Amino acid sequence: MAHLGLERPILIGHSDGASIALIHAAHHADAVRGLVLMAPHVFVEHRTLASIARIAETYETTDLRSRLAHHHAHVDDAFHGWSDIWLSPRFTSWSLGEEVERLATPTLLIQSDDDPYGTLAQLDAFEAARHAQVTRLVLRDCGHAPHRDQEAAVLDAITHFVAGIAANN
Repeated sequence: MAHLGLERPILIGHSDGASIALIHAAHHADAVRGLVLMAPHVFVEHRTLASIARIAETYETTDLRSRLAHHHAHVDDAFHGWSDIWLSPRFTSWSLGEEVERLATPTLLIQSDDDPYGTLAQLDAFEAARHAQVTRLVLRDCGHAPHRDQEAAVLDAITHFVAGIAANN
């Protein structure tokens, strides 16, 4: 961020990218003004593992690999680098509980109530910690990608969240 000249940005992340933004904000609170976390993962759920196992099978048995190749130079490395870690038995105890406990950054949480990769329990973990100002948006009729499935609602929520941060600075 320093290389790009970014000072105290609002980080926006989706899924594993939301987890990465959380990690950064938890360890560098003074460097981040706010967080927008869409479908974040803070611990491993059975639902997540079951969905990743299904998509891994789909990757091997359908045209998913060729469709993803349009977005990744090394599609097998990208896909297996993601799925193999999540499906590793050693990963089942992974948690960002300590990072959630440390979080002091205003945070907008966005989650579908029917996300195949995570439940509302992911958001509940943030609210239970009560260290940061947390705003929660739960979307119906939405999958794992709220920014695509309900773009207008997500952009509206982000706009209001950012305006609130700007008004407080």
